[in-house]
Amino acid sequence: MDLTLVFNALVMGIVEGLTEFLPISSTGHLILAGSLLDFTGPKVQVFEIAIQVGALLAIFWQYRERMISVSTGFITRPRDRRFALNVVIGSVPAIVMGLLFARQIQGDLFSPVPVALGFIAGALVILWVEKRYKARPDLVRIHSLDELRPMDAFKVGCAQAVALIPGTSRSGASIIGGLYFGMSRTAATEFSFFLAIPMLTGATLYSLWGARDILSLDDLPMFLIGGASAFVSGFICVRWLLRYISQHDFTLFAWYRIVFGLFIILSAYFGWVDWGG
Repeated sequence: MDLTLVFNALVMGIVEGLTEFLPISSTGHLILAGSLLDFTGPKVQVFEIAIQVGALLAIFWQYRERMISVSTGFITRPRDRRFALNVVIGSVPAIVMGLLFARQIQGDLFSPVPVALGFIAGALVILWVEKRYKARPDLVRIHSLDELRPMDAFKVGCAQAVALIPGTSRSGASIIGGLYFGMSRTAATEFSFFLAIPMLTGATLYSLWGARDILSLDDLPMFLIGGASAFVSGFICVRWLLRYISQHDFTLFAWYRIVFGLFIILSAYFGWVDWGG
């Protein structure tokens, strides 16, 4: 296997794992990394989606006890059944909106200015919600996922659906949506982790099926390397984020998004990065 391909797959996996669960949009960072590495093309686009499974496995490992409990107690334990149903309910809005409008959104909005505006608009929403969160602590009523009601899950799911707009960030939309609808930072972040399971799994299977004609067994090592590095970096990121939010808010990510949004505009204008790729 080409060492350059190994290096590219490794780096892209690390970028995916480090950005998938932070409110900063993994897609934008993968486009930037791919452009800098000259690692682009239809097959790479499938690769970028498929390695999300590696990052997703980090969630399974971090919450393996909860996942085993839900898998074995879905029928007999109301707590586990309610949790699983909330994840399903929270996933419905994005799935429906994705099936209806994903192609149009990707075709019409995936250009530098809309992506940059998505970054900056998302940052302003984060700053506004954080200000509201600190000013009205009495609005926080959900401190653990066991307190989540189906309607709460649906509301957060609607917020997550906004992430179909490029540059918005799935994790950012679901986490900040959770804060707005009365969840604690930890509960909102953890629910965002679990909402990633059906979304990333579905996106990966859909992408692999659509690209079945251009993929072969020769591509498997590249996918395995990318997925493995995404798992390791994703696990590190998840553990770090849970510690970070125990004492900090999401303001830092908002300012990062503003800087990154401005960088997108400048890099597109000067031709540094092919954001349409």
